[in-house]
Amino acid sequence: MFDRYKAGEQAVLVHVDLDDEVAREDLEELKLLVSSAGVQTLAVVTASRAKPDPKFFIGTGKAEEVQQTVKALEANVVIFNHALSPSQEKSLEAIFKCRVLDRTSLILDIFAQRARTHEGNLQVELAQLKHISTRLIRGWTHLERQKGGIGLRGPGETQLETDRRLIRGRIKNIQRRLEKVEKQRNQGRRSRKRSDIPTVSLVGYTNAGKSTLFNRITEAEVYAADQLFATLDPTLRKIEIEDVGKTILADTVGFIRHLPHDLVAAFKATLQETRDADVQLHVIDVADERRGENIEAVNKVLEEIEADDVPQILVYNKIDQLEDIKPHIDRDDEGNIIRIWLSAQTGEGCELLLQALTESLARKMVEFTLSIPPSEQQWRGILFGLNCIENESYTEEGNWLVDIRLPTDEWNRLLKNNQDQLNKFIIN
Repeated sequence: MFDRYKAGEQAVLVHVDLDDEVAREDLEELKLLVSSAGVQTLAVVTASRAKPDPKFFIGTGKAEEVQQTVKALEANVVIFNHALSPSQEKSLEAIFKCRVLDRTSLILDIFAQRARTHEGNLQVELAQLKHISTRLIRGWTHLERQKGGIGLRGPGETQLETDRRLIRGRIKNIQRRLEKVEKQRNQGRRSRKRSDIPTVSLVGYTNAGKSTLFNRITEAEVYAADQLFATLDPTLRKIEIEDVGKTILADTVGFIRHLPHDLVAAFKATLQETRDADVQLHVIDVADERRGENIEAVNKVLEEIEADDVPQILVYNKIDQLEDIKPHIDRDDEGNIIRIWLSAQTGEGCELLLQALTESLARKMVEFTLSIPPSEQQWRGILFGLNCIENESYTEEGNWLVDIRLPTDEWNRLLKNNQDQLNKFIIN
């Protein structure tokens, strides 16, 4: 069996232009993925086919060309910009005499490098195990050996069966641990809902600038870089929005075309933040020539995780890379915000984003002036806790005069058990 490739190795890339537009991939995106994985590209071999070859994907002649390129450049790994079947990988490795990775395996490996939290590591390992479980036949020379006697394997159990059993056991163990993490996340979400704290989720194609925008709005220090999947683990921060109050902003993993299904399934608990959000900010790299295709790819993943019915605002980012584009808001015929043009890198237009969130999330507000006597000063802590005080002063009698402004639903909650008392305090 060939050892798993390591970051820093040298690769030959293989890209095929297929007649089927749905199955087509982007060569420049493959180069970015390879660079993000820390692998050096030695050469790119391209081909055109009506459909993939059943055995070698690229056909016998092209496979021999790649084999000669690998030998001449002493490459360690060959990376295909397409999904390969287990048998295709095995056949290609037999010719190339080195490790072969398909697009799915490459994305999984990048995710494995990026995961930092316990939950992220579990999710990536689960996706990898599900992917590997279909590829155990590849590269092994001992799988038909049978062994009985004492130990993990029963009488007549092959090494392949043992490997599959061990992987199944590990998958079940990870799924149980992720269920516990999901319960904790659900408790946090339920707590926020009880507190009526709205959630805004950043979604978008990988490298669209979500983390840069997140840092700009929250003043957080989330890792952001000009590479694919720079940020993997979700990050939540509280922000204050005018007429809304405390709001949760969630930065989630970036999407990509043909995101592996096992990965989507493994990250469903994390992506629940996107599904339960009050508003999605769909961040788009406006300078990317493929932005239309990227938008479509993101919406497809949102549909897959059942998050396509959440209200969405398009955020056209990176306007600093275009000429004659100023920050502005586009509205539909009814005056609703549909698109915001800004630059997260320079900060231009970010105030328009906060304005849009105010319009989208703002609850009906009420304003009162209260006169609270010295004997009722426990209300001072209550009102300060609601962060609703606009102005305050004291009368000659020592009464606390306070102007408050807060959402109607919060005021109604206060009235529920204190209506008679609060009505006495109101002076206008």
